[in-house]
Amino acid sequence: MIIIIFKEQFQEIRNIAVQIFENPELGYKEFKTKDAVLNYLKKLNPSVETEFFSTTGIKTVLGNGKKLNIAFISELDAVYAPSHWCADKETGAAHNCGHHTQTAIALALYSYFYKSKAYEKLDYSLTFIFIPAEEYLDLSYREKLQKDGTIKYFGGKPEAMRLGVFDDIDAGICVHAIGGTFNERTTEINCDLAGFLYKKYTFKGSASHAGFDPFTGKNAYSMSTVFQVALGLMRQQLKDSEHVRLNPIVMQSDMSTNVIPNSITVGTDLRTKTVDYMKIVSDRLDKAALGSAMTLDGEVETKTQMGYLPFVQDRYLGEYVVEAFEKQNEIKKLWNNNFISAAGDIGDLSYMIPCIQIGYSGFSGTIHGDDFKDEDAEMIYEIFPRFVAQVLEYMSGKIDKSKLYKRSFVEYEECLNQIVHSDLNK
Repeated sequence: MIIIIFKEQFQEIRNIAVQIFENPELGYKEFKTKDAVLNYLKKLNPSVETEFFSTTGIKTVLGNGKKLNIAFISELDAVYAPSHWCADKETGAAHNCGHHTQTAIALALYSYFYKSKAYEKLDYSLTFIFIPAEEYLDLSYREKLQKDGTIKYFGGKPEAMRLGVFDDIDAGICVHAIGGTFNERTTEINCDLAGFLYKKYTFKGSASHAGFDPFTGKNAYSMSTVFQVALGLMRQQLKDSEHVRLNPIVMQSDMSTNVIPNSITVGTDLRTKTVDYMKIVSDRLDKAALGSAMTLDGEVETKTQMGYLPFVQDRYLGEYVVEAFEKQNEIKKLWNNNFISAAGDIGDLSYMIPCIQIGYSGFSGTIHGDDFKDEDAEMIYEIFPRFVAQVLEYMSGKIDKSKLYKRSFVEYEECLNQIVHSDLNK
């Protein structure tokens, strides 16, 4: 039955994915995508019960009241990529992140488990969570949402965590596209992700006429240049094992070319493999900024904003993916235990509950690149969802709840505060 259902629904699921791909929306604005999800769920199951959160988020459960509750999580939002070949001309949004396929895969799974009644045989409740705003962008809009009390967190999963959406969930399963072209159909497990901070440094000096009287000025731009050089030299002392990434850019300056600039803002990501090393490097950046300002008799204002926590996939749950892979013959290759310096808010959720993210091939181009698109529709919308269904069924009756963990949202916020407001960053 599992083969038949996924084959029969293939075209409809693919059509939904194409619809979402051609109508990309940025985080907390995924209204068309929300409607597409709801319309399909209601068509399939007229009595479906849904919970709404965070403007566009949807939660629905198959098989309430069981001893475990496992969430399958799909991300609704697109990336800001106006140069992508299928970008929205007004908003610049584009699905070169592959999130449109996540949503379609989630609907394919819901359809299979509902039509076949296979969810009744699971020893856990299967909750589907369609979540907004995974991509950390369009920040001015999210700042407005913060100010009017609509959200507290920029990321969709931390915001959902705050609202209690995951309070009844014991473990989370996500899926994500693997960019690039593969010779064989490929899936991936245990690919850990970096965590990141946003750092902003506003260097302050004194303005003066650059031609007539440069002598009394204090050049904030020169301070920022010293800082950039310091970061370049610092890289030699940063641990290779931590996969540190820095990307300093000049974000703000309103001076003309005949004026010594009195204010320059430099911003950078700071990505590391671990939270502890993130604190250490953050402190080094702050010291470098202060020293650069003092060298040229200026000052610097430092702001630290939390991005996402590192994501360490739960190896215990990952074992079931490996074992399920070994029992099938449609997907030919499994990648295991990689690390990349990309980040995602699944890292934040994994602080509270164990999570895994299963990768899948089927694309050409680069993730977040202008050329990214679906290439192997059969893999994405039929074969891979069928494999995930097999994983979910294989887990049933085998998960030892004592091997799972659960932390509160209060503990999560304490963790963030220790990073952003640690003694190192004062």
